[in-house]
Amino acid sequence: MSAAPFDLLVRGGKVVLENRVEPLDVGVRNGRIAALLAPGSSARAARVVAAEGLHVLPGAVDIHFHVRAPAYPERGTVESETRAAAAGGVTTVFEMPISRPCCGTPEVFRARREHFAERAHVNFGLYGAPGRLRRDEVLGMADEGAIGFKIFMTRAPKGRDDEFDGLCLPATAGQYEALKLVKETGLVVVVHAEDDSLLTHLTAQLVAAGRNDPPAHLESRPPFVEATAIATLLTMNQAVGARVHIAHVSSRHALDTLRAFQRRGDDVTGETCPQYLRFDQGALAKHGAYAKINPPLRTQGDIEALWEGVRDGSLIAITTDHSPFTVAEKEKARTDLWAAPPGAPGVEELVVGTLDAVAAERLTLVQAARLIATNGARRFGLYPRKGVVQEGADADLTLVDLDATTTIDRHRLHTASRDTDRLYDGMTFRARVAGTILAGEVVFDGEEVLNRPGDGRFVRPG
Repeated sequence: MSAAPFDLLVRGGKVVLENRVEPLDVGVRNGRIAALLAPGSSARAARVVAAEGLHVLPGAVDIHFHVRAPAYPERGTVESETRAAAAGGVTTVFEMPISRPCCGTPEVFRARREHFAERAHVNFGLYGAPGRLRRDEVLGMADEGAIGFKIFMTRAPKGRDDEFDGLCLPATAGQYEALKLVKETGLVVVVHAEDDSLLTHLTAQLVAAGRNDPPAHLESRPPFVEATAIATLLTMNQAVGARVHIAHVSSRHALDTLRAFQRRGDDVTGETCPQYLRFDQGALAKHGAYAKINPPLRTQGDIEALWEGVRDGSLIAITTDHSPFTVAEKEKARTDLWAAPPGAPGVEELVVGTLDAVAAERLTLVQAARLIATNGARRFGLYPRKGVVQEGADADLTLVDLDATTTIDRHRLHTASRDTDRLYDGMTFRARVAGTILAGEVVFDGEEVLNRPGDGRFVRPG
């Protein structure tokens, strides 16, 4: 190790490593972790962050995130939503392809990358949409640095066809062709798994019956709709061999189906989200369209099954599916439940919510760090530059106080969609984000986001 001083020294914290927690000082040089030092070392640094009483985690990597920029700035912008990520301890987000136009060609991909690069407060990866089934476009997006690809097994929402052009493949033949194309890239294909024919059939029955109540949303998408889609897709993929990741697993039935293919040794992983681990279907009755999410919130039995899944590794990541909308859009449900868009914000609750599960002894601290940082970085080709605290890794760090609490006041959130964050409003979590460090620079000090739009960097696999 060079005797030269570090650019930054995080001193006095307990560092969450891949397999243990250890008191260490973290020395940073040129934006990367240069050394992990025994406490009380004589190391010198241009700047020192006092971390006594804090834990130092790898910066969270949110592998399922929506801004939809540059479209719909009224819902949120790259600036507002990545500022929210920084305040929540998230240092890297993977943005989904939904936008206007959909991120389904190399040209749109480049334009979107440039848009984010000028505005992001944290690092960002971009998914591509392969559903136009054009080989040159899919390979072109991979060459441009796509973090992975995303498909929906359902048709586009009514009136939003342009946002989903290249994303929605309700027919199995199209899904099969997309798997083959993405396999050529070597990247992961993330799948929103709900069976379109069942979903359409059940929804039509409910609409015909005049149902417009919140429980109708749940009844239109029961667990077997999710499980059937997973089984169909993964059965096809046994002939293809693509790398598959199932998005937002929400039910025991879906999880058990996923596990059956994992036991065969298939290259398939899954994720779930904080909302599925914390809220049941009763939230729909309480919050209405503000709790309308696809797939829907389910039962306490499903919640317990999902906790088992994250503990045993069947689900590798807890990720937000952060989805900003406006109050006006959500309020459409008062007259037409089916017209209100699905989704809710949540990036500012990811880290504190997961650490609250550590306080509740549902997870260990090491498991929590793997679920919100390490595993996602590894699956999508960023590890060991991201998702881990070790020498040579990027100095993306989250400092947390496990003895403090965070009470969510939606009016004080950084997301532009704060007024739709009804699920978490008023909840208290047993943890606090005390600081966020990006490439060796303090970007959140526990109170304010300090860095500028454009300080985040584009990340690509490898």
